[in-house]
Formats: sequence, C-alpha cells, structure tokens
Amino acid sequence: MRKYAAEFIGTFVLTFMGCGSAMFLGCEPAGGHLAVAFAFGLSIVAMAYVIGGVSGCHINPAVSIAMFMDKRLSSIEFINYVISQVFGAIFAAVLLKILTTFGIHDLTGGLGSNGVANAGGFFGAFIVEIILTFIFVFTIMGVTSNEKMGSVAGIVIGLTLTFVHIVGIPLTGTSVNPARSIGPALFAGGAALLDLWVFIVAPLIGAALAAIVYQRVVKDK
Repeated sequence: MRKYAAEFIGTFVLTFMGCGSAMFLGCEPAGGHLAVAFAFGLSIVAMAYVIGGVSGCHINPAVSIAMFMDKRLSSIEFINYVISQVFGAIFAAVLLKILTTFGIHDLTGGLGSNGVANAGGFFGAFIVEIILTFIFVFTIMGVTSNEKMGSVAGIVIGLTLTFVHIVGIPLTGTSVNPARSIGPALFAGGAALLDLWVFIVAPLIGAALAAIVYQRVVKDK
C-alpha cells in the first residue's frame, strides 16, 4: 500500500504544480512557457527524491507500462499503480477547480488540460505525443537501470521532462502522461474531454515503443 500511496501523492504534486503553473502563469513564450516546463520538471525531481525509494516514482501510467513491459512491475502492481496515479491527478484537478471558484483566473481556460488544435488536429497531436513520450520514457528506462547514475537519476529525468515540455507546450500543452491529462479534462469538459483519447493512447504507444527499443538497443547490448 505504501507504493500506491506514494504514486497517488507524486501524481497529485505533478498535476497540481504543473497544471497549476499553466493556469496561473499562462503558457505564453514571454515567460510562462519556460516556467510551466520547469514546474513539471522540478515536480519530478522533488518527488523522485521523496518517493523514488518507495515506488520508483513513476507517477505516470506511460512510465508504468514501460516498466511492466521490462518486467520491473507485476501485472497487479501495474494496475494498482495506474489507479493510484489517475486518482492522484483527479484530486489535484479538483483542488485546482476549487481555487478558480475563489476568483483566481485560469489563463488556460481548461485547468491546464491538453488540446490538439495547435498541433494541426488529432493526427499531429498524436505524433507529437508519441515522440515526446518515447524520448521521456526511453531516458527513464536508461537512467534507472544504470547504477552509475546513482543519485543524479532524478535530476536527469526531471530535466528531460522539462525539455519535452519546452517543445510540446506550444503544440499540445504536453501530456506524455495519461493521468496528468485525465484529471484536468474531466473537469474542463468540452474539447479537452473530446481530445482526451489522444493523450491516453499516444503516450502509451510512445512508452511501449520506448520499452521495445530500450530492450533491443540498450539492454541487450
């Protein structure tokens, strides 16, 4: 149970801080864009050093499916990790929604949810999310299996999440994490909910590809 509680808390922190920064700072290139990217990345860094020793700090169903494919998680653990992650993100979205009722303006108009319009539609967003998730998860699999990385693994993972956000924010808002997308979309409704399938399916495909490539190119060298 400690592992699942850790995943709930970690995903809550990631979603609350990442989506919250998008909501309250905005995502314009003049400053909000980089700030939001770093908010997501630093959330990973913080949680990696707090709960990494408990659950591995996946806080993302895409990461968990890759770890399951690499036999680092059992099927039961995988299911419970994903449930914990999704509920952590939903709880974060509930609190963010409550904050907007106090008169705090949401600059994204949708609780920091993801969208496909700026990527040219569903197909463009699908490709973007597969690529970004592949890069992110491929990095995670590499650094977490390399004993030489030691205590710097969390920093590398956090910085990787930051740079995929720098590219992805103007296009899709950057998901690479189905849980992070599900929470806000459930309360934003409208287009965010309509587009949600992209941000569930594409990251899972990107993560699965990362696991396969890692096993073929890196692990079996």
